[in-house]
Amino acid sequence: MDKESKVITHAELLKTVVQLLEDKKAEDMVVLHVRDLTTVADDMIVVTGTSNPHLRAMMNLVVSELKKLGVVILGVEGDQNGEWILVDLGTILVHLMLPQVRKYYELEKLWSVHPE
Repeated sequence: MDKESKVITHAELLKTVVQLLEDKKAEDMVVLHVRDLTTVADDMIVVTGTSNPHLRAMMNLVVSELKKLGVVILGVEGDQNGEWILVDLGTILVHLMLPQVRKYYELEKLWSVHPE
């Protein structure tokens, strides 16, 4: 690692992703802390976008800005149809969803430790 490289902590990564999504006008953002529920990720960020292009714009901003910071993007799924895009950052999963898809899957309810 050269002198200019910076290791970004999980907390910094989470804060950065939240800020990037806010900058792109993500709606109804929820951060789910799932570390105690799964080994898949520590946190999930779920947001709603207003249209397919809005979802892709949010995904493109997150991916491009994190790459500039040296963050490895493990994968992006669903960017072709644009109704639900998943960005896998390892310890953080970012779910970008259209309103009807988000309502149908109810990820917040699925990952809640407090059932209703």
